[in-house]
Amino acid sequence: MPSARPLVAPAASAATTAHAVSPSTAPAATSLLTTATAGAYASTLHAVVDDVAARVAAVSQPWSGASRSQLAALVDAVDLDAPGVGTDAALRETADLYATHAVWFHDPAYAAHLNCPVALPAVGAEAMLAAINTSVDTYDQSTVATLMERRLVTWTAERVGYAAGDGVFTSGGTQSNLHALFLAREHAVERERRTGAARSDVLPRLRVLTSASSHFSVARSAFLLGLADDAVVTVAADADGRLDPAALAGALARVLAAGDVVMAVVATAGTTDRGCVDPLAAVADACDAAGAWLHVDAAYGCGLLVSPTRRHLLDGIERSRSVTVDYHKAFFQPVSASALLVRDPADLARVAHHADYLNPLENAEPNQVDKSLQTTRRFDALKLWATLRALGAEGIGRMVDAVCDLAAAVHADLADDPDLRVVARTDLSTVLFRYEPAGLAREHADRLVPLVRRVLFESGRALVAKTVLDGVPCLKLTLLNPDVTLDDVRRVLDLVRTTAQALVDTDELLADDATAVAR
Repeated sequence: MPSARPLVAPAASAATTAHAVSPSTAPAATSLLTTATAGAYASTLHAVVDDVAARVAAVSQPWSGASRSQLAALVDAVDLDAPGVGTDAALRETADLYATHAVWFHDPAYAAHLNCPVALPAVGAEAMLAAINTSVDTYDQSTVATLMERRLVTWTAERVGYAAGDGVFTSGGTQSNLHALFLAREHAVERERRTGAARSDVLPRLRVLTSASSHFSVARSAFLLGLADDAVVTVAADADGRLDPAALAGALARVLAAGDVVMAVVATAGTTDRGCVDPLAAVADACDAAGAWLHVDAAYGCGLLVSPTRRHLLDGIERSRSVTVDYHKAFFQPVSASALLVRDPADLARVAHHADYLNPLENAEPNQVDKSLQTTRRFDALKLWATLRALGAEGIGRMVDAVCDLAAAVHADLADDPDLRVVARTDLSTVLFRYEPAGLAREHADRLVPLVRRVLFESGRALVAKTVLDGVPCLKLTLLNPDVTLDDVRRVLDLVRTTAQALVDTDELLADDATAVAR
């Protein structure tokens, strides 16, 4: 890993300013970004950018591989109660600690989770929005920023197929899913209360139907929303982990026959493990027949909205009532950048709460706190705005296609591999596989999965993920870097192969299998 480079000291004008103020006001006068410190801001940011750029250019593996105890010792050694050391020294110390041991998602050997390298225009916009520090909860704090976010929400909704849709940016897919299910809960409660039922009687009867492949935030949201322990009904999936429309129709009928209330059906466009897309049109048919709210979690698969070749995988998404999108997964944006979209703008009104000091009812300004679960909220939409203007939707879409094409090439490459077996197919950019050479017992192949992942992680040479699919432990590659080549992935797979073989050779419990493999 690259060594830390010294950061440039603040501009001389900042030091002059410090001498011109009393001791009691000196820290604020020299540390806050104001008209007087604009020069210091520029020199400080230039130094940070130069340092990060040098580190990015010198990256040779995903992370340093320092042990947890080593990192803990470095963190604990910092005296947070000590007198301030000044901007330059503090940033140099911070870079030495954080940047030296950060995980670099742009490195070709990073293939673990849904983390992407970030678009340069988005990084520039991030610096802009951080310095200006807009909060887009009310119009009088944000002005044009609110209008820019509204325009991007409309743009995304139109890409979904919501002719008059609405929505709001959120911190991530988990919050977007929670927000959607909150709206669905309130819709279901209102509907049942029109029949004379009390809210307290309705809540225990609410049911959310989804597949076992849906994101864990669906179950967590049900818990946070005060639903019953058995509120989430798992619907059968097909062999590829996609929600089965016929099984969904049957589950909907059983819920209604039991006297319970269908709060929502959650379909997934890009399951976390397999990267598969539920058959949205057929799922929408079942939901329409039952009058059920359909929410589509497209946190992973939302990049298909701009794909030149794969948009058809989302056919039927326009028939949903709400959609989660994560720009920081499939649009190559810095964290955080997500949104919840709704087909009917009136649905968002269910979250509104008015306060005289913030968004009084008589205020006609476009206050987005009326639509959001958050109050103070970053102007994350600026990053997507800059990226769209720099690359165009088609440019982003080609990057989405590139990672999906890469995953398809890896699947084909492993089709006849003697050691590595692909476990499941994908619609997007994941590869699920195991080390299974001839003669290695299944239980030993199972045991190797977490060991290989741990050894590679602790070395810092490569980061792969692990999961369990239908009871089978698997290693997982999540490919979200359009600059990575098939040869890059082969090098990661070679590390997996050699690491697994070394574990077999040195583990007494695997000795018999090692002998069989050697033959």
